[in-house]
Amino acid sequence: MSDIALRARITGRVQGVAFRAWTRSEAKQRGLSGWVRNDSDGSVLALLMGPASDVAAMVRALSQGPPAARVTDVMTENVEPDPEFTGFQIIR
Repeated sequence: MSDIALRARITGRVQGVAFRAWTRSEAKQRGLSGWVRNDSDGSVLALLMGPASDVAAMVRALSQGPPAARVTDVMTENVEPDPEFTGFQIIR
């Protein structure tokens, strides 16, 4: 199966609830690479790269989020993979 890359914007109560740390942990468990960061509009942005089935599972997980989060939407778009990211990082 080929690798894909998606950029995801997660909205709702997603900042101040350990969303980035949770996302990094979940992505690492799935063997994904990329990054996650807070955006100035209160959303969280993530770049998810890996096998399509694992990326799809991660998007489903993002729609739930960690226990303190209240996710209202996860919007995704296909993007080109960024070979600069070999692991999964929190960008501040």
